[in-house]
Amino acid sequence: MPGNKPPADIQISHDLIDSLLKEFVPSLAGEPIEFVAAGWDNEVHRVGANHAVRLPRRKEGAPLLEYEQRWLPELKDGLSLEIPAPMHAGRPAFGFPWHWSVVPWIEGVPLAHAPAVATETLIDQLTGFLRELHKPAAPDAPINPYRGVPLSERFEAVATRIAGLDTIFAEIGVETAPVAQLWEELAGTPAWGDAPVWLHGDFHPMNILVRGGRLAGVIDFGDITSGDPANDLMIAWMVIDNGDDRNTFRQRSAVNGRSIDVHTWKRARAWALSHATAILESSADDPSMRRMATTSLRNVLGR
Repeated sequence: MPGNKPPADIQISHDLIDSLLKEFVPSLAGEPIEFVAAGWDNEVHRVGANHAVRLPRRKEGAPLLEYEQRWLPELKDGLSLEIPAPMHAGRPAFGFPWHWSVVPWIEGVPLAHAPAVATETLIDQLTGFLRELHKPAAPDAPINPYRGVPLSERFEAVATRIAGLDTIFAEIGVETAPVAQLWEELAGTPAWGDAPVWLHGDFHPMNILVRGGRLAGVIDFGDITSGDPANDLMIAWMVIDNGDDRNTFRQRSAVNGRSIDVHTWKRARAWALSHATAILESSADDPSMRRMATTSLRNVLGR
């Protein structure tokens, strides 16, 4: 049965944030603080008009935030969309046990909630951003065993997850057998054979911001890693419902100047299936995420 996102290991109050800012970033001390969101691993609180604080909410998220601190400042200048590259790296204090970040506030609404972006604009901006991001990764890029790896390494875990989602599949009008059969077919696609490229790792519509009818930024790089670009190309099934438009997305996409071959495109569909089922498994307390996953799964199944 689907569950909820993991509980927080620590309660983060505005008094705590204000104390941390006074200690490490005194120029922001006393600014208004507003809770924005809590994901699986981190919380985000807006500070004043132009900044936000990003703090781990559980132990497992702490190293992910440090990956952002290490790599986002190096990647941001080559990207056409804004990203929350840390401006200040805070240290543990006042009972808060992990590193935390002050990042620029990126104004916008998550793509999952925003008024529809014109399809041409959406395809152009998404493919452009991914072409910019999917460059050869550094040898010491973060290792993530769940993202960008050969599909064979994820086969059993995803197959088991699919088998356990009978109830939720029935609720959304999807049969388990076709999902399992499609996963088995797609997971057998030949693996990425080129050098690993940088990956966002969790490139879905809640992590893409819209402002003024255009994409404005990409957030939550906690899963940043290197590997198969198909991991991020899964976004085509998450935000584009029409098959012809997805083909346009594929035609405009490229990695290191090379077009997207049929195997990479099939792996991208597999990653969309994997991501959708993972979200369905853990979104009982989040209707927005469940709707997003349902749409993605239906697109993957060709509905």
